[in-house]
Amino acid sequence: MDAGRTAVVTQGQKTRASVSRPVTLTVMAKGKKAPAGSGDKLIMKHPEPAFTKVPVQTHPEQKLSVCSKLCFAIGGAPNQVAGSATAFFLQIYLLDVAQINPFQASMVLFIGKAWGAVSDPIVGFFVTKSRWTKIGRLMPWMLGCTPFVVVSYFYLWYVPPFTKGRFIWYLGFYCLYQTLITCFHVPYSALTMFLSTDQRERDSATAYRMTMEVLGTLIGAAIQGQIVASAHTLKHCRHHNVSAGHLGNSSGTEVIRSLALSQDFLSHAKEVYMIAAGVIGGLFLICTVVMFLGVKERDDPYAPKTEKPIPFHKGFVLVMKHGPYLTLTAAFLFISVAIQLVQSNFVLFCTYAVDLREHFQNIVLTILMSAAVSIPFWQWFLQKFGKKTAAFCGITWIMPFTVMLVFIPNLVVAYVVAVSSGLSVAASLLLPWSMLPDVVDDFRLANRNSKGHEAIFYSFYVFFTKFAAGISLGVSTLCLEFAGYDTGACRQPHAVAYTLKLLIGAAPVAFIITGLMILLLYPISEDVRLQNKLALEELRNQTINCRSLREDLNSA
Repeated sequence: MDAGRTAVVTQGQKTRASVSRPVTLTVMAKGKKAPAGSGDKLIMKHPEPAFTKVPVQTHPEQKLSVCSKLCFAIGGAPNQVAGSATAFFLQIYLLDVAQINPFQASMVLFIGKAWGAVSDPIVGFFVTKSRWTKIGRLMPWMLGCTPFVVVSYFYLWYVPPFTKGRFIWYLGFYCLYQTLITCFHVPYSALTMFLSTDQRERDSATAYRMTMEVLGTLIGAAIQGQIVASAHTLKHCRHHNVSAGHLGNSSGTEVIRSLALSQDFLSHAKEVYMIAAGVIGGLFLICTVVMFLGVKERDDPYAPKTEKPIPFHKGFVLVMKHGPYLTLTAAFLFISVAIQLVQSNFVLFCTYAVDLREHFQNIVLTILMSAAVSIPFWQWFLQKFGKKTAAFCGITWIMPFTVMLVFIPNLVVAYVVAVSSGLSVAASLLLPWSMLPDVVDDFRLANRNSKGHEAIFYSFYVFFTKFAAGISLGVSTLCLEFAGYDTGACRQPHAVAYTLKLLIGAAPVAFIITGLMILLLYPISEDVRLQNKLALEELRNQTINCRSLREDLNSA
């Protein structure tokens, strides 16, 4: 087989191989296994980086239509719609509407996120074991779990009539929702590698996906924020304070009327949260159908059809030994924790720390609109200056502005910070999903005979980021418990406001700096990325030519 491949390349592709074949192919053609990170070593051996001068061409069969990219992007939007609603509002919902204590809320958030993190590699394992069907290997997962995702999401925002078991109710449905959304998100993320073999097409599809996901985040915050905004006003606080603080000076009738008004307001809050959940569930169903109708899943083109996949545990060991993957995952783990801290505590921060409760939904929308508009800019920027440079320029932008809002808490500054922060939110969403396919390509060159591990890359990336986010959310809610957060109160102690300022300002900055320091070690530069692209194209051509030669010999 190896001799045949070498012969085909020598006889049939001399001209092209002399121009574009990197040193990697010499190693691969002899059947030797390149070590992880070998791309960097090969660059040092190559006399000059001539790869940037080679015109980039896309095979017609790998060209994605705008319609396919849009349908692919629309499929990922509902996950972000629901994720935006839970990220911004689940914490304050559990505390002020469901009225479970901060410790229980922290356990729901942490255990739910941790459960979702653990389910990612488990789902990834089963996805790798899935067989190809008429609609693909990944599509059945997404279609099958969608109805159950909608049901579990709705009951997550439903307040049961009992009070003693509410902690178990929300913990159970949050864990169920995390499991089911994982069954959707892991195959959807891995689907990027099965849209096209061309890096530019995949990057373009990723940009479409990130734009639509930011729009989904915007839509989720808009739907949830606008529908439930009336549940977090001060309209009921005057009656509540009269009944609680001036009980001795009020008649029994006034106290009963005040309590009734408070209960009516709480019933209204429960109702508007269920309405929002129903609307988002409907969007989930519609977007999944659109994706199914417009996206075609393609098989892995880099390996022979007769190749047997490596067992999951061996593939897992290979993936965990791949240096670029570990570096990228560790860096964006800290960065995503920072963004998650800002998301989950922002509504509480506006409500209790800076007295912007009447404007929080519009500030959130401004952040997400800025992010949605800036996605195309970051796509252009990463193509022009490289993905690593784009990550540093984009993510550092948020740090001075979050600190500014903590120290200058007024409405004008809040909107300036919102617009500026949206740029960094867009970069943090786009860059990791744009860089992961490059890591997978680098792995394919380093482990040529290993096939079908895309789900491992994506599921464990989500696992690490979810688990870290779960810990940070649990710890941040516990901090509110220690600061003396009063569930259902209209005003919170000064210690709670101070804690929220730390969670919005100092903590995210520290996590972002740590993540960027790790990202400095990321080895896949633009030269390495383009070298890997050309090497994989050559390997694919070798495989195609070997198959053609084998078919010709068999027919002869």
